Amino acid sequence: MKDLEKNRLLRESEIGIWIDTYDDIFSDFDPRPYSQRSLSQDFLNETKKASKDKTSEDIEIKFLVPKKLRNIKDETLIKKRLRDHFRNHTKQLKKERMKIIKEGIFFSILGVLFMIFATFILTENNPGFFIRILGVFFEPGGWFFFWQGLDLMIFQSRTETPDFGFYKKMSKADIIFNSY
Repeated sequence: MKDLEKNRLLRESEIGIWIDTYDDIFSDFDPRPYSQRSLSQDFLNETKKASKDKTSEDIEIKFLVPKKLRNIKDETLIKKRLRDHFRNHTKQLKKERMKIIKEGIFFSILGVLFMIFATFILTENNPGFFIRILGVFFEPGGWFFFWQGLDLMIFQSRTETPDFGFYKKMSKADIIFNSY
């Protein structure tokens, strides 16, 4: 029973990628060494597709490389490059998400302040015409800012950074090279 569970977890966590050379992982247009080279968009798209099916947070990326082409030194550089790429993108997307959430908090607080100000104005005894007009402007403005802030915090922070989950998952992934 334990072996079946272990095999199921392994299937749920494993992303297998068959490559002919190490260059398949990287952009064809980038001549830099592996330690600095841009990742291939095809590689990123395939790992995104494969990771969506994985329910486990502990993901393994297994590269299958021809036995005669294996180079431990290159594999070490590639692992470091992949980890750096995924971690940097995770940090960048987290920073973007936090910026949107902070903006949402600011808008919501501003909305509440507008509503408090409008309530104060509209509950004054015999406010003047100009003061009533201010109250009329501040009340809907307060509701607008409040709901706009909640929309930013709850919905926009997720839709503006859709790849955050992918990069977060990949930044923790084990990267393994095997021969075929």
